Amino acid sequence: MFVLGMLMSIYSLDMRLGREQIDYAFRKKADSVVKSNIALLEAGYQWAETNLDFKYRIPATRAKEPQIVVNGNTALALGVLASGMEICAMYPITPATSASHYLSDVFEKVGGIVHQAEDEIAACAFAIGASYAGKCALTITSGPGFSLKQEALGLAVMTEVPLVVVNVQRGGPSTGQPTKAEQGDLLTACFGSHGDAPKVVMAASSIEDCFYSIITARRIAETFNMVVVVLSDSGLATSQQPFPRPRFNEAWLAPPIDQSALPTGAKPYDWDPATGIARRFVPGQPNGMHTLTGLAHDRLSHVAYDADANEEGLRYRSLKLAAVQKTLKPPPVFGAPEGDLLVIGWGSTKGAIEEAVARHQGEGRRVSSMHLRFLQPMPPGIKEAMQRFKKVMTIESNWCDRPEDAIIDETNRRYSAVAMMLRARYLVDVDCWSEVKGQSIKPGTIYRVLHAKLQEKD
Repeated sequence: MFVLGMLMSIYSLDMRLGREQIDYAFRKKADSVVKSNIALLEAGYQWAETNLDFKYRIPATRAKEPQIVVNGNTALALGVLASGMEICAMYPITPATSASHYLSDVFEKVGGIVHQAEDEIAACAFAIGASYAGKCALTITSGPGFSLKQEALGLAVMTEVPLVVVNVQRGGPSTGQPTKAEQGDLLTACFGSHGDAPKVVMAASSIEDCFYSIITARRIAETFNMVVVVLSDSGLATSQQPFPRPRFNEAWLAPPIDQSALPTGAKPYDWDPATGIARRFVPGQPNGMHTLTGLAHDRLSHVAYDADANEEGLRYRSLKLAAVQKTLKPPPVFGAPEGDLLVIGWGSTKGAIEEAVARHQGEGRRVSSMHLRFLQPMPPGIKEAMQRFKKVMTIESNWCDRPEDAIIDETNRRYSAVAMMLRARYLVDVDCWSEVKGQSIKPGTIYRVLHAKLQEKD
């Protein structure tokens, strides 16, 4: 509080507002707590006024529309409320836990339930069971918990039960840096499964996007009967940002559960030959009784003992990913559609990348950026966009080898996650740069990296 008072002096902030905020933050505590914190605030302010000979004033621009100020985990929880999901099952894990804390405070007011399971595996299984019963549930975790959920996620994929999984990434491996930011779980989210288990993977790029990504994830999960993973990270989870107050839209909610009778002889996995989507059977529907199995199965949900039935199931579960891809729009390019350098990012690096790119653009350089919200499947138009630039590189917060290290060459270099995926899918020479210091990458750092890339000879 003393330092806060100093900062209020340095940045010429209104002490009246400072006192009001302390009163608001501590009003549930004793008056003595409020008074002592205000006293510390005032002491810090007076010390700075007496001892410091510099000040700043940053003009404030009033918002033109109602806004909310929340952190990323609260935005995720608000997205759960707005999406119409009614069940969240999780086991506490840093830095995801505060999302469930907020939901625990408010969820029952709108008919929702937060289930704290005995472990991560049970939380995932509970959510799958709730979704199987006709709803769409979610489970929230971080990297180590996501690893523990893998077998259950395979069950959800095989049975084609809709499920939303939020992974608030943290530094790793093992217990790693549980309070630090990193983008290290992307490849695990896409491919960390037993056998072939296709899942949709999204990444929130801002605190506002944390809210809307959950709504989108539920709609995809229920439309395509799939597991949808939403990646956030510790940086988004704990930082705060204002964004326009969402206006509720009925389209965000799921339609009522269909309990009407099914046609006689309907098959629980009657996959559409073009999209791989099968009508969802909800327990209790007349003519819909069948045995659900996590084993490979045929269209009648019988265990697949023959090779053709096993391959048929794999084919149609994969086709659903392609069907999702056909619904996506090409990601927009920030800046000119062609130039010398295209910077591609994902997740929470968006603001820093665009600030650095805008600075280069202001200095006359032909630099643009593209930010990916969908990582699996990737949206259309990416290859065409990359081909319009002389150089392409990714900026990520997961490890890639440094070319300047003596032992590193083109045959053994590890590329960062999205760079690897882009190179494999589009056969384009995508370079990468990463910083994994457990903190958000600074725009100034990215600016210098891009400047150096522009100086390289082709």
